[in-house]
Amino acid sequence: MTEVLTPVIVERVGGIQVISINRPAARNALNLAVAEGIRDAVDDLDASEELHAGVLTGAGGHFSAGMDLKAFLRGEQPSFEGRGLCGITVTPPRKPLIAAVEGWALAGGFELVLACDLVVAAETARFGVPEVKRGLIAAAGAALLLPQRIPRAIALEMLMTGEPIDARRAAEIGLVNRVAEPGGALSAAISLAQMIAANGPLAVRRTKEVAHAGTDWGTERGWEHQRPIIDEVFASADAAEGAAAFAEKRAPAWRGV
Repeated sequence: MTEVLTPVIVERVGGIQVISINRPAARNALNLAVAEGIRDAVDDLDASEELHAGVLTGAGGHFSAGMDLKAFLRGEQPSFEGRGLCGITVTPPRKPLIAAVEGWALAGGFELVLACDLVVAAETARFGVPEVKRGLIAAAGAALLLPQRIPRAIALEMLMTGEPIDARRAAEIGLVNRVAEPGGALSAAISLAQMIAANGPLAVRRTKEVAHAGTDWGTERGWEHQRPIIDEVFASADAAEGAAAFAEKRAPAWRGV
């Protein structure tokens, strides 16, 4: 039977772009249509002056069970040259992206979570990298990025055993920022995104840039490399507006420059 659902649903909640993988019957497995939908949605997020943060989630009680193997056998590749899986694992959006996880986030689905800056998970969420159980290696970023997000020994345990962890354990090791009631991950993620969106958009984008690039720079070179970014932010109209709004005890009117 031909699938008729829109594979990715994109909605705007104020200044937040909500991107929902919409293949619930397949546990939101990733095929080319899903990949194109996510890629286009994050491009829209970065290009829009009205959008300040994004939330990536899955419909039907699961985040994503990973790559659609049937689609893969038909020759579909849900990755893009230079951008990675769904267009975000190699080059994530410049603006903040939050994963809202219900149910399973496995394999490629888990690697989408790692492409996000922050993670909100329902108590019933589960995270796993089961590739080694199938004689494979996590190729869309987990083997590379997971040891940067959590203690190395725990990352290696997840990567080499393939066993999943629950949301509470994920929060304990620093992978998950907030744990929500079952069914509440999306709402909690939107609330977190709104807190970010209330801040100076240029400052938020540049803060993300420095935080991610700092891993490659190292501390010593980082002081030098962050200087032009900091100078740009401090000289911006938003910096002047933030100081004025604080002094005048009013909400700032950000311009994003």
